[in-house]
Amino acid sequence: MRPFFLFLILSIPLLSIAQSEQDVFVPIAKYLQNGDAERLSAWFASNLEIDVMGNSNVFSKQQGKQILKEFFEEYSPKSFEIAYKSGKAPMKYAIGILKAGGSSFRVTLFVKTEERGNFIQQLRIEKE
Repeated sequence: MRPFFLFLILSIPLLSIAQSEQDVFVPIAKYLQNGDAERLSAWFASNLEIDVMGNSNVFSKQQGKQILKEFFEEYSPKSFEIAYKSGKAPMKYAIGILKAGGSSFRVTLFVKTEERGNFIQQLRIEKE
């Protein structure tokens, strides 16, 4: 009984580390669902690729925030759910479904882990 108890105690920090790595998409998903371009842009890399319905380019963090702000003004978000997550540090990605403005969009996110934190390198929004 004691070895098992010791194993459990030693495993708890490892479980919380693994869980926190997967949680990077939780706040990002919340900001997408709320249409909060300001808070979402805090996760942007200094330069990132944004593709909104086929219009793709590399933008600064500030330009990216403005693009998403305009998208959310045109398509008011109702819900966002992550359908799939994969990868491991330094690069993880997630695919989710955004219901906004009476339409459904597939959102793909690539997040890079750096010493300073996690940053969105690429964000793609495609109409389904």
